[in-house]
Amino acid sequence: MNILGISCFYHDAAAALVKDGHLVAAVQEERFTRKKHDQGFPLHSIRYCLKEGNITERDLDYVAFYDKPLLKFERILTTVVATFPRGLPSFLMAMPLWLKEKLWIPQKIREALGDSFRIVFLEHHLSHAASAFLVSPFSEAAIVTADGVGEWDTTTIGYGKGTSFTLTHAIPFPHSLGLLYSAFTYYLGFRVNSAEYKVMGLAPYGVPRYKDLILEHLITVKDDGSFRLNMKYFAYDYGLTMTNGHFNALFGEPPRQPESALRQFHKDVAASIQAVTDLVMVRMATHARRCTGSNNLCLAGGVALNCVSNSKILKESGFHEVFIQPAAGDAGGAVGAAFYLYNTLLKNERKYIWSNNFLGPEYHDEEIETLLEHLALPAEKYERNALLQITARLIAQQNVVGWFQGRMEFGPRALGARSILADARNPENFSRVNLKIKFRESFRPFAPTVLLERMSDYFEFDRPSPHMLFIAQVKQSKRTIPAVTHVDGSARLQTITRDDHPLFYDLICEFERQTGCPVIINTSFNVRGEPIVCTPLDAFKCFLRTDMDYLVIGSYILCKKTLMKQGYRFEHCETFELD
Repeated sequence: MNILGISCFYHDAAAALVKDGHLVAAVQEERFTRKKHDQGFPLHSIRYCLKEGNITERDLDYVAFYDKPLLKFERILTTVVATFPRGLPSFLMAMPLWLKEKLWIPQKIREALGDSFRIVFLEHHLSHAASAFLVSPFSEAAIVTADGVGEWDTTTIGYGKGTSFTLTHAIPFPHSLGLLYSAFTYYLGFRVNSAEYKVMGLAPYGVPRYKDLILEHLITVKDDGSFRLNMKYFAYDYGLTMTNGHFNALFGEPPRQPESALRQFHKDVAASIQAVTDLVMVRMATHARRCTGSNNLCLAGGVALNCVSNSKILKESGFHEVFIQPAAGDAGGAVGAAFYLYNTLLKNERKYIWSNNFLGPEYHDEEIETLLEHLALPAEKYERNALLQITARLIAQQNVVGWFQGRMEFGPRALGARSILADARNPENFSRVNLKIKFRESFRPFAPTVLLERMSDYFEFDRPSPHMLFIAQVKQSKRTIPAVTHVDGSARLQTITRDDHPLFYDLICEFERQTGCPVIINTSFNVRGEPIVCTPLDAFKCFLRTDMDYLVIGSYILCKKTLMKQGYRFEHCETFELD
């Protein structure tokens, strides 16, 4: 049985293919179109999934869509009536896209894929919940989902057992923890639905001096984690901005202008909203445990990408085990929709446990070599052991290395397939990689990747963290990795085993053999404002226009200095396109 899951038309469009109960491919549309958080119909992603599954559209049995557009449209109409006339301008702005695309999803699917299959529409938070529970290692678990908004729900609690689950509690729009966090993202001058992680990264530089102000005026939180927002201070339900004048007056300042200086005020505001988010999520998870009696928790939705709150839940809610689907936002809804159809609606047994996140395209040496020849790029080819030894030595010699190997990651984190690597022991690498290679804000932290068997030597953590979804304190005795130690002593941790990614694991083993350190910087292979690279050509372009020193792509190593000596420039490959 072949089921294609699709998510699109809000943000992070994606497709996923489930064959006979196994996830064989999943990818975001942005990786192909190069438009970050691309929300459009994921035709490129669909084509890739079908190719990876070695099937055509005629072999599909079902297409599962991750939400119910008509129910979402009902919410928009209801909201515009409730906020009339203030909500009319934003409604009129949204209507062209609804009338052109969002109300015609079945037709778009048929136009792209034919009519040999059934189309099933699922509610948004059912897709989120399924994306975590049905691929988790748990036979039963409590479930919590939290995001901006689906159709009506913004937050749910439920319980799953076997192949089915029930969402028993829900909080409706406009009361939304995700939108509250996005409102502060907007107020702090960052891009909504894109840069919430910047607020999380900024928070440790501040103190939560406005936490009580937020709890007194903006959000009422009960002991069970349920909440209501005071909509007097927000504009997202009727306007074209997230906050309004009342919000500005409460904090005594207008929203920060993008790219302007970040002052201590902004850092304290970030710390305050992070503290409130932690409070709500921990209370909600604790209530979920009381309601279900389960020791296992599954988290999904965009808020589940907040690794600070995830770690608080792990420590304080009483759950023994927590599983978070790595593409917890809307992209993961494509996976959840497919599995909900296969396991819950069609009542097939669960066969798949999420074990690795490398579900995207792979490019072999033959394809890389062809492109190298087309672009006249000089590169050396090495056998596996030599490649690892040289790459580890380059990193140890304080070079920054682009690393392009195997199938691409699914979700927002680079986990060792499309990564930029550097030595975590050198404090200068923090600013160098941030400013000269990633072209991003100087306060943004980098994640460490550590061999799982050496994790407890360096970090205060007691379990695998293969998807960078938890933080851990760096041990005082091991503050020898300053480039990945945040200002509060924390690190967004990735552990690695040979089963996760054999080549990446062996590289870090070789780096430890040469240096005695089992930890390296691992950040995503992209520059600010662009998606993670997908193809070899994407990698070459990113490599050439940054200060990366080397590119290790497949079995090949390219040296930036050699290219520059030969007069090679970014423009040489900018206009090149693959057939």
